[in-house]
Amino acid sequence: MEFGVGSVLEGKVTGITKFGAFVSLPENKSGLVHISEIAYSYVNDVKDFLKEGQEVKVKVIGIDENGRINLSIKKAMDPPPRPAGQGRPAGGMGGGRPPRPGNGGRSQGGFRRQTPAEPTTFEDRLKQFMQASDSKLSELHYVDKRSGSRRGGRK
Repeated sequence: MEFGVGSVLEGKVTGITKFGAFVSLPENKSGLVHISEIAYSYVNDVKDFLKEGQEVKVKVIGIDENGRINLSIKKAMDPPPRPAGQGRPAGGMGGGRPPRPGNGGRSQGGFRRQTPAEPTTFEDRLKQFMQASDSKLSELHYVDKRSGSRRGGRK
């Protein structure tokens, strides 16, 4: 039985690390389920969700050039249903304002805005937030260095 990306298989957890779990697969192969691919909810500790020897259903999400197999438990199951009445929050992350009419979809800096593909997943929205946050922090750090302020220095 040859399997590739997209295959859904049964496997057994053979090892748990802080970054994921190793799963034995058919044909004496094994793969890694990264911590982000274990559950649809936030996973702080892999041991809260998996135990060694546990049978799991996994989906092959990637095979790299070295033959390492990347697996997902959450993609092998249906996503949990969204509670009724919960759409995107007003003023939440990801959407931004639509471009103003008359400027050809361009922002004030002259760059074309990219509208995110809908619907965005929580992980995509979190990644976008983290990138924006890192960018803002680096700008603040750069401005702070340029101002030459000395906190706790000479008076």
